[in-house]
Amino acid sequence: GTVAWLLWVQYPSSPIKQTDQITWQAYSPELIKKLRDEHRMIFIDFTAKWCLSCQVNERIALDNPAVVRKFKERNVAMVKADWTFQDAAITQALAQFGKNSIPLYVLYGKDPNQEPIILPEIITPSTVLDTLDKIK
Repeated sequence: GTVAWLLWVQYPSSPIKQTDQITWQAYSPELIKKLRDEHRMIFIDFTAKWCLSCQVNERIALDNPAVVRKFKERNVAMVKADWTFQDAAITQALAQFGKNSIPLYVLYGKDPNQEPIILPEIITPSTVLDTLDKIK
């Protein structure tokens, strides 16, 4: 029993893990509009439970302590667009960015007129940190 318990503690069964560090909000077009009107920086993580590279990116880059710290410092609104069930609003959002697949990572600056930055499909902590340094 002890071994199984230890494994369970180290590897939770849920593939998307809610870290204590990042509070994710569920994607909606209304939420994005509201945040942009408030001149908030926004990071959108288009992801799905069946998307393996999404899970890897989240573990390697988004759960990274330095990345989490920088998101908090910059007061970035963290939005998760969960496409596990091919949600229509998320399909439409992907299309607006010229995409029909995930992962997709989008970072909006505070200026509502500024175009967002699209991050590469494979992200590392340094990719995310560099992008956060670039945007106002």
